[in-house]
Amino acid sequence: MVIHPTSLIDSKAEIDSSVEIGPFCTIGPNVKIGAGSVIKSHVVINGHTTIGCNNEIYQFASVGEANQDKKYKGEPTELVIGDHNVIRENATIHRGTIQDNSITKIGSHNLFMASTHVGHDCIVGDNNIMANFAALAGHVRVGDNVILGGYTGVHQFCQVNSYSMCGMGSMVAKDVPRYIMVSGSPAKAHGMNFEGMRRRGVPSDVIRALRTAYKMIYLKGLTLEEALKELEKSDVSSVSEVADFIVSIRQSKRGIIR
Repeated sequence: MVIHPTSLIDSKAEIDSSVEIGPFCTIGPNVKIGAGSVIKSHVVINGHTTIGCNNEIYQFASVGEANQDKKYKGEPTELVIGDHNVIRENATIHRGTIQDNSITKIGSHNLFMASTHVGHDCIVGDNNIMANFAALAGHVRVGDNVILGGYTGVHQFCQVNSYSMCGMGSMVAKDVPRYIMVSGSPAKAHGMNFEGMRRRGVPSDVIRALRTAYKMIYLKGLTLEEALKELEKSDVSSVSEVADFIVSIRQSKRGIIR
């Protein structure tokens, strides 16, 4: 283990012998850090925080600190982070509250760019990118392979479903269905992330089916329930990606961005 002599590491912290910790870091007693992780400098890691393997945390990040919910009274809630994440300068990730499931959870292979924020009780999946100054309020759910453009803000309790994309400066106050691209303040839908699908090798027939599904939900002038019923009766509903799209709408509690 390589620890710079200026860093303050509580003796109760559990840190793998391969971890590197740079200068002026502070790590609390209930912190666990897995193999191969690198903590650059001036990083604070606090609370009941578990960090997996091969993560990189850059200077002035605050990870696992007490959340900003006024109801929080210091309960021993958690932050759990997976593997191979990059957390850049000034990023803040807060632990959960007992009003939810007492945990904030981050998956693996995510990039949190400079000055991003993940609020209490958020659940973030895998392979996501949060660009500079993007912020998640409390209780937000983010799926997999999502891109949040710079200065995107997501309202508490919203869901941003897998393979969706929020353009720069998007203000998201309702749920973003799977595959949908949104932008604006307030955010509006602007098609599906077809280019992202092509880059991931999604077959052209699946893209055609999703294009049909998008038109039914967003362009035919029907109410959402009318559009869903029509889509569910159509041939394209048998395509698994379209079925996933429908589920992401049906399970929404806040309503979807249209």
